Amino acid sequence: MAERSTAAVDVADNSGDDPLAAKADKAASDGVEAQGAAERSAAPAEDGGRRDGEQSVTTAPELHSGHKLARRYRLEECVTRLDGFSSWRAVDEKLRRAVGVHILPADHPRARSVLAAARSSALLGDPRFVQVLDAVEENDLVYVVHEWLPDATELTALLAAGPLEAHDAYQLVSQVSQAMAAAHREGLAHLRLTPSAVLRSSTGQYRIRGLAVNAALRGITADRPQRTDTEAIGALLYAALTKRWPYEDDAYGLSGLPKGVGLLPPDQVRAGVHRGLSEIAMRALVNDGATASRQEPPCTTPDELAKAVAAMPRIRPPEPTFPTPLEYQRTTYQQGNYGRPQARPGAPAPVAPPLPPPPLQSRTGKALKWAVSALLIAALGLGSWQVADRLLDRSGTGETGDTGTQTTPGGENQKKPEAPKAPQPLRISDTREFMPGGSGIQQDQVPNATDGDSDTAWVTPRYENFPNFGNLDNRKGGSGLIVDLGSVQNVRVVEAAMYRAGQTAQVFAAGEDATDPSSADDFPHALSESQEVGETLKATPDKPVRTRYVLIHITKLPSDGPGGYRGGISEIKVLG
Repeated sequence: MAERSTAAVDVADNSGDDPLAAKADKAASDGVEAQGAAERSAAPAEDGGRRDGEQSVTTAPELHSGHKLARRYRLEECVTRLDGFSSWRAVDEKLRRAVGVHILPADHPRARSVLAAARSSALLGDPRFVQVLDAVEENDLVYVVHEWLPDATELTALLAAGPLEAHDAYQLVSQVSQAMAAAHREGLAHLRLTPSAVLRSSTGQYRIRGLAVNAALRGITADRPQRTDTEAIGALLYAALTKRWPYEDDAYGLSGLPKGVGLLPPDQVRAGVHRGLSEIAMRALVNDGATASRQEPPCTTPDELAKAVAAMPRIRPPEPTFPTPLEYQRTTYQQGNYGRPQARPGAPAPVAPPLPPPPLQSRTGKALKWAVSALLIAALGLGSWQVADRLLDRSGTGETGDTGTQTTPGGENQKKPEAPKAPQPLRISDTREFMPGGSGIQQDQVPNATDGDSDTAWVTPRYENFPNFGNLDNRKGGSGLIVDLGSVQNVRVVEAAMYRAGQTAQVFAAGEDATDPSSADDFPHALSESQEVGETLKATPDKPVRTRYVLIHITKLPSDGPGGYRGGISEIKVLG
């Protein structure tokens, strides 16, 4: 669907209000805004945008489709016209692409702040945000030009079809929280993160529009901007999991929660909600005491929220479904009907004409038939004699037919060697962390790597600045997991499903006489090369290795957002 700008503004100037302290009022105002934006844009007030009970606002210059800004941006369609400014879909005739444009009079009370916010947002240059392309003051106008994404879909439209799958909701909160954490590190806040401000592209990438600009258009400020944006992300996740707005008032086409029951966790609102994501949503919605009864601390900044999401076990996308193939129907052709049009359904089947009687055979034909039969019988007899003679010759030289045995010169029969059996899973007796530095990192999660559930994992903490476990002195030797098979076995294959692609890892085996290996020297047999692994690490030695202990050794971790690194193992299988 085509992108629609969310440039509608609140009726009153909220510059002195704290959105966190008055979110119920804000949600109600947002609901009115979403439901009435079309009527307001289609029929603006006759007094130039002022309605009863409002203060007078600056009247916007009269603009129309076809008007050009900077002799470059041709206005096509007015999306919103309200409170002294308007938003348009336009065409950049220089680059021949669609763009969005916000337009204000230069003497509008918010024109200076909008211009400053747009220029600050343009400097960020993060592709996770809808980019500001131009911010200009010209001919008594201030206009902000931004990207227009025709293939993107608003989160509002996605939720209208129903709650998101767990994997999609996980991608939403992960991408949005990481993007907002990067923005806050540059001193930028959004303060208007609503479902209409989040877009999903055709590739599954979530994009955020209106960074800093939407709040400036509405005159919104906040004493604690990081907390405001964090709670907004929690509300988006809550809505994605339940298709309900996490407050009592309806907003953005979503029903609110029942009045008087408070803020219920998502997994109590709707059955089948992923428990880990439900916990994340409640940790982000800190204003209502949502985490008071929880063991995990609340998340008050987007960076804390992004780290909490990254610490979760990986949520895999649902398995693709394929249509059931149609049952094969054999087609037959009746003699005499091939190439002829078939009868209509329900019509009586045509009757084939009777076959003519076979011609009478002459005496010459009968004689020829008996002669051919005699020749065939003679040929069969000759062939049988030759086969029998060949078999007798083989028995005289000690060879036999294909009976599964072979006669040796000594007269003994030996069976042919059997084909090797396919590798079979070996029982894992115990698993523990590999701790070359002497201390563990996530020992309580070790059973997750051998529990048979690929949705659980042993996950390392987040290390900053360096992929080799933060370049810490007690982590320079890396980490990993040691698998105990309980007894010495023939190991033919080792498979490890990795928590995240991009880890540098290698598989080793201890000596056959090893009893309690703990250092790298205790694993002398390398079953694979050290390599950067995708989603699966697989070791297949040339011949079976007899060992009791197998080590999956991780030396470098993949990126976990700006400046951080994290890895882990989801599931381990050993075959012998």
